[in-house]
Amino acid sequence: MRPIASHLSSQSSVNPAAAALLLSLCLGSLPRALTCPPGCICASDIISCGGCNLSAPPPDLPGYATRLDLSHNSLTALPADWITRPFERLAALLLGRNRIVQIEAKAFAAVPRLLHLDLSSNKLSALNSSIFTGLTELRELLLFGNQIGQISPDSFRGLRSLVKLYLSGNRLTSLPPSLWDEGGPLNLTFLDVSSNGIASVHVHTLLSLSRRAGIYLQGNPLTCDCALLALLEYWTWKQYRPLLDFKDDYPCRDSVGPKLNCSLDGEWSAEAGSYQVDPGKWLWLTCPGFASPLKDPDVFWVTPATVLNLSAYDPSAHQAVLPNGTLEIRGALLEDSGAYACVAPRGRRYDPDASPEVNVVVGNVSSVATGGLAHRGGGEHFNTAFTTLASCVVSIILVLLYLYLTPCRCRENTGGVSGGCGGRAIVLCSDPREVESGQRRSNGKRVAFLEPQVEDCDSTGAKSPVINTGHATTEGILKNGSRTVGQTLTDTALLA
Repeated sequence: MRPIASHLSSQSSVNPAAAALLLSLCLGSLPRALTCPPGCICASDIISCGGCNLSAPPPDLPGYATRLDLSHNSLTALPADWITRPFERLAALLLGRNRIVQIEAKAFAAVPRLLHLDLSSNKLSALNSSIFTGLTELRELLLFGNQIGQISPDSFRGLRSLVKLYLSGNRLTSLPPSLWDEGGPLNLTFLDVSSNGIASVHVHTLLSLSRRAGIYLQGNPLTCDCALLALLEYWTWKQYRPLLDFKDDYPCRDSVGPKLNCSLDGEWSAEAGSYQVDPGKWLWLTCPGFASPLKDPDVFWVTPATVLNLSAYDPSAHQAVLPNGTLEIRGALLEDSGAYACVAPRGRRYDPDASPEVNVVVGNVSSVATGGLAHRGGGEHFNTAFTTLASCVVSIILVLLYLYLTPCRCRENTGGVSGGCGGRAIVLCSDPREVESGQRRSNGKRVAFLEPQVEDCDSTGAKSPVINTGHATTEGILKNGSRTVGQTLTDTALLA
C-alpha cells in the first residue's frame, strides 16, 4: 500500500479525506477476500467444506453463512467451543459422514437459529443431556447410521419445534423415553426408528404418538403379542401409511408368532353405532365388532383427547376402561363429542367395512349429518332463527320507508299555490290513497319520476291530473320494467 500512499501524496489536487476513504476501502476489502477457508467453496451465504479430509473445523469460518457443509471429513469430536464465532444466520449444518464419537454439552450454542442438523453416519454411541440445548427452532434432526444405544431422558428436552427425527440404523432397544414428556418435541410429526433392536413396544405409547406422528418401526425384531397385533390391525384399518409402505418388514419372532392365540370371547358383530348423551350423564361404550362385553381383554380406547386402557384404570377419572373392555364416560362434557376407536385383537381379521370406531355426541341433537358427527344444538338454531327474523324485520322497515316516505315537501305560497316540488317529483308525493280515482294507482312495484311541472299541491282543493296520458314523458327507472329514457307514456299498459 506504500506506493498508493506516495502516489496520493504527490497529487496536490487530491482531497485528503477522499484519500483516507479510498485507503479504508482498500484495506477493508482484503479481509473479506480471505474469509473463505482454503479448500472450501463459498457461494454467497453457502459454505461447502465437504470432502476436505478435515480433522477439525476451519478456524476462519465467516459468520454470515446460512448453510455450512462439513460432511465427508474426519471430525472426531465437537467440543463446546468448536465454533469460534456466533452464527446468528446459520439455518443448516451438515456434519454427516464423519467420525464423531463425542458431542459436549452446549456444542451448538453458537447456532441458535438452526433449522436442519445432520449428524448421520457417524460413530455416536450415546446422546447425553444438554447436547442440543438452545436449538429451540430446530425442525429436522438426522441421527441415522450411528451406533446409538443409549439416549438420556433429557436429550430432546427443549426441542419444541422439532418436526422430523431420524434414528434408524442404530442400536436402540426401546423408544426414546423423552419423546412424550411434557418438555419434549410435542410438535413431532415424523419418527423413524426402523432397523434397530427394538423387541418390545408399549402399545399405549405408540397409539399416543401415532395420533399426531408417523412412526416407522419396520426392520425391528418385534415380539408379536396380542396387544401388538391389535395395534397392527387398527393401523391397517386406518390405512396408516408407515405400516402400509413396509408391511412386509414387520416379522414376529418364530418362538412366539405361530403359537399366538388372540381369540377373544364374545360374539362377533360387524355393526358400529352412534351414541347421544345429555351433558352430565354417564355413558358406557362397548367395543365395536363384538355383540357382548369381552372378558379380561387387552383393549385400548383411542378417544378424542387421549388413549386409555385397563392398566391405567383410575376410579376417579372422567373416563376409564372397565375390566370387561367397556369405556365408561362419567359426567359427559361437550368436548367429549367425537370418534372413539376400540383397539382390540380380532384374530388377524381385517374387514374394511367393520369399523372399530363409534361416534359420540354430547348435547341436544336436532339433525344428524351423514357421517354422524355434525350436529347442532337448540341454542345454535335459536341464534340462527333470531338473526334471520331480525334481518326480515329490518328489510320490511326499509321497504316501507322507501315506498311511503315522501322524498320532497311541497311548500305552500301565500296564495295557497304551491311553488312546485323541486327538480323532480315522485308520483307518491303524498299518501298514495289520495291519488285521483281517474289516475291508475301503482301496485307498489312501479315508480315514475316526472319532468318538473308547476302543479297544485293544495291538499284541500281538487287535484289536477298528474299524468297527461297524451304526451307525458318519463326519465328514470321502472322498478319491475326496463330502464328507458324519454319514453312516451302512450301505451295504457305502461300506466297500469
